Amino acid sequence: MSEAIVLRCVLDASVGIKLFVEEEFTDKVHKLFALLAEDPQAEIHVPDLFYIECANILLKYTKRYKRPLADSLADLEDLNKLALKSTSTSGLIEDALKLAKQKDLTAYDACYAVLAQKLKFPLITADAPLANAIEWAIWIGDLEI
Repeated sequence: MSEAIVLRCVLDASVGIKLFVEEEFTDKVHKLFALLAEDPQAEIHVPDLFYIECANILLKYTKRYKRPLADSLADLEDLNKLALKSTSTSGLIEDALKLAKQKDLTAYDACYAVLAQKLKFPLITADAPLANAIEWAIWIGDLEI
């Protein structure tokens, strides 16, 4: 089942990182961000751990695929320029721990899900198991852009 474009959402690092590295659905993520950038009412929310998760993924590309560190650093600079609304994980961790236990998720993934639940926005993810575990999550592969 395909999902329509959502202009208010929570994005996880599995989606955000595709702006900077070539992976499956990279083209779709670029289109999504372009559409969101065009709409003044669009809101993209992330828990603050989003940034360190993206940095860690870029580190993996630097180590594993010999991606130049300078490229990853430039990507982090660009990441910080995105109009993302960041929420501290300190207000999410208790509910995230409960949800992680209930749904057999990592606490990291549960933070994204809890933020989306609190905001009453969908979570957009490239993590199919996470999308399957959370009713309010949309797998990027199902998003029509």
